[in-house]
Amino acid sequence: MPKITPFLWFHDQAEAAVDFYVSVFPNSRITRVLRTTAEGPGPEGSVLAIDFELDGQPVTALNGGPYQTLSEAFSFVVHARDQAEVDRYWEALSEGGQTNVCGWTKDRFGLSWQVVPDGFLDLMADPDPQRAARAMRAMMQMTKLEIGKLREAVAG
Repeated sequence: MPKITPFLWFHDQAEAAVDFYVSVFPNSRITRVLRTTAEGPGPEGSVLAIDFELDGQPVTALNGGPYQTLSEAFSFVVHARDQAEVDRYWEALSEGGQTNVCGWTKDRFGLSWQVVPDGFLDLMADPDPQRAARAMRAMMQMTKLEIGKLREAVAG
């Protein structure tokens, strides 16, 4: 059992968000649903918290009310095998949300994601500073990352 588990605070959409996340990622499932009692908080029987696995990673989602909100200060990184997988995750996660530069998107529930292709960090950390700089310039022009264009930029 991991010692650290991400904990996501939603106003009242934890159940819908978790249902969406487990539908997008393979090897994902809901492991426990905690419902409120007559003592509260919230209406009796409503979802309070959900434990789930996101591609095998344990996560908890809470319907905590409007007191805290998700922000870009926390995100999940999706390591995609190839461009087709980048495209699939990007489309699913950005639908109804907001896209941003450099592979960042915020889903319709307010959770931020970075969708990066395999090999991306190797291009950004190329030992040749000029090649790494070309990769950075190319990435800064992209919303969804495109590994082919990044490789072309590095090659010069």
